[in-house]
Amino acid sequence: MLHERWLKVASARRSEIALIESGTARAWSFADLEEAVDRAPIPPSVVCPTGRDATFVVDVLRAWQHGRILCPLDAGQALATVPALPAECVHLKLTSATTSAPRLVAFSAIQLAADADQIVETMKLRPEWPNVGVLSLAHSYGFSSLVLPLLLHGIPLVLSESALPESLRRASKGLPHITLPAVPALWRGWFEAGAIPENTRLAVSAGAPLPLALEHAIFEGHRLKVHNFYGATECGGIAYDANPEPRIHECQVGGPMSGVALSVAHDGCLDVRGPAVGIGYLPPDPGHLGHGRYHSHDLVELAANGLHLRGRAGDLINVAGRKVAPEAIESVAAGLPGVAACVVFGVPEDSAARNERIVAIVAAAGTDPFDMESLRNELLHRLPAWQVPREWRRVPEIPVNARGKISRADWRQRFLAGDLG
Repeated sequence: MLHERWLKVASARRSEIALIESGTARAWSFADLEEAVDRAPIPPSVVCPTGRDATFVVDVLRAWQHGRILCPLDAGQALATVPALPAECVHLKLTSATTSAPRLVAFSAIQLAADADQIVETMKLRPEWPNVGVLSLAHSYGFSSLVLPLLLHGIPLVLSESALPESLRRASKGLPHITLPAVPALWRGWFEAGAIPENTRLAVSAGAPLPLALEHAIFEGHRLKVHNFYGATECGGIAYDANPEPRIHECQVGGPMSGVALSVAHDGCLDVRGPAVGIGYLPPDPGHLGHGRYHSHDLVELAANGLHLRGRAGDLINVAGRKVAPEAIESVAAGLPGVAACVVFGVPEDSAARNERIVAIVAAAGTDPFDMESLRNELLHRLPAWQVPREWRRVPEIPVNARGKISRADWRQRFLAGDLG
């Protein structure tokens, strides 16, 4: 099915530019890509494309042409063994592992195509606005937003050699219009460097919530709305903020994607139903994924203006019988002067973990030092006293991974191990 759809796209757009590598200035038409696939050797039973160049795209098409299982991998990832697969499985994804160990998710061809269809329809992607690819092509976000729209809908793709400002400028130069999907850390870096391309017509941010102050600053400075996109490896796109004006509340993530149905389960977490929901985890976990339903760990509220995120169930901190989402503390702390980033988590007060104390890890903005006690006092003016962290640690930086995420579990483990310097 996927290969047949690609052949129709390639036939309709044979002479048009499909792919550009900005670092090498090399371009491929749709016909060129088709010929490159035909010249390539027969692939193994499981194809694991990596990197961010034309070879990745050719490897995907080789797998489709020969009916192979596809499992894209980021640098440093490996697929040790392939478990028994459902008969309809053509694609494997690895979850991001920000809160637990990575898990394999199986997808059918119909589910992959549905995710691409939903993204193209909801975001109104168009061939005359090529995607500029700075994201990992192996991650679910990059694969569904960049690779699948190219191969199944003919949306051209310009691959930037890196996400650095100068590389982005080079990749977008000479194009009348571009679509630019990224993650919040990249949007912040480009904004601070004055590197957001003026020819950006559609700006998308996913992987983590986009800070409200940054969204407003980009809108005011560039008259460019950065649209929040919320999704999950298990089900593809979930919600999209199509509003042309900046959001009012940071927890807003927009309305459901086309073809997606959302509801709140009995535990307060989000249930997602739709044609792009994966077959299931390997090994199976039918309570959370299967039969067209994904039961997430995200606590949510469905409001008239769309979906509101309220934190993750597993990250809730238990403080003397009351629960607080670390995101609620992080969003306030990150908005204080001198704070570049903040990650918050709970650590047990007793062996039974019935009560936790709140820990905040903070990175400074710029080189000027800041006083931790002053930060604590500022939070006391903005949050109930019981939500203010009891322990604070200063670190040089709080980096995000290639998927734009911070692993709260990793920081908690480092704190407990005394590995914060």
